[in-house]
Amino acid sequence: MRERLEYALVWPFIKGLGLLPRPVARAIGITLGLTVYAFHGRLRRVGLRNLTLAFPEMPDSERRRLLRGEFVSLGRQLAEVCLFPRYTRENVSRTIVYDGFENFERAYARGKGVLFLTGHIGAWELSAFAHSLQGHPLSIVMRSLDNPYIDRLIQGYRTMHGNRTVDKDDFVRGLLGAMRAGETVGILMDTNMTPPQGVFVDFFGIPACTASGLARIALRTDAAVVPGFTVWDAKLRKYILRFEPAIELIRTADNESDIVANTAKFTKAIEKIIRQYPDQWLWVHRRWKTRPPGQPLLY
Repeated sequence: MRERLEYALVWPFIKGLGLLPRPVARAIGITLGLTVYAFHGRLRRVGLRNLTLAFPEMPDSERRRLLRGEFVSLGRQLAEVCLFPRYTRENVSRTIVYDGFENFERAYARGKGVLFLTGHIGAWELSAFAHSLQGHPLSIVMRSLDNPYIDRLIQGYRTMHGNRTVDKDDFVRGLLGAMRAGETVGILMDTNMTPPQGVFVDFFGIPACTASGLARIALRTDAAVVPGFTVWDAKLRKYILRFEPAIELIRTADNESDIVANTAKFTKAIEKIIRQYPDQWLWVHRRWKTRPPGQPLLY
């Protein structure tokens, strides 16, 4: 009953916001994001704790500014998701443009598959959607939402133009099949994990338990790992889908060490973009929740 009630509230909001002019929809989304920032004390506490861990030298006022910016970013992305049905290949460039597309193109041409390395920064939902609109559908690895009705709704939006979703429970089989077919798979690799699915690598100088599956698949299949992030550019008033050159894999005689080393390398690529756009990353996620044996909890 609760799930149906949630859906009954969410669906009219998404539909209604999607019918508004884009600037109005964005303004409402941002207002909603700032409202959550104002009233959700637990998220503020987690966000400020993470910013203190990542930037210990930063003044508190600057941390609060960055955290507020994150909620602006989340609200803006909410509006973009609601507008998905209105975007076409012809008009999507009014909202998002490519930078470094040749890096993706070069990696895809190898024919061994592309692992699209990304994170919860900017408008990550828009990344795969816009890429599929340009004729490059991909598979997206993600966990299903707890509410099955809202999950079906969001899945429908994500897969409008040929994208597919791969559940985290079917991670390995889904990725291996996609790489054998020379396809592209998008992976959000900046959330807290637990062993044995995760290994500890530095993230802002602090050991963070990080998904190692991408490194395992890349080493096994020789697929190209291409960092790609969709960030808001205030000057352009648009999003930029930025592809960086494929990351060169570390290969030695010790496969397990290579998995950790490459996971660390991928994590550095995510940290680099966060440092460039610190007000657009998901600071309210407890990224350092899992601790190495013997180390104290951080939350």
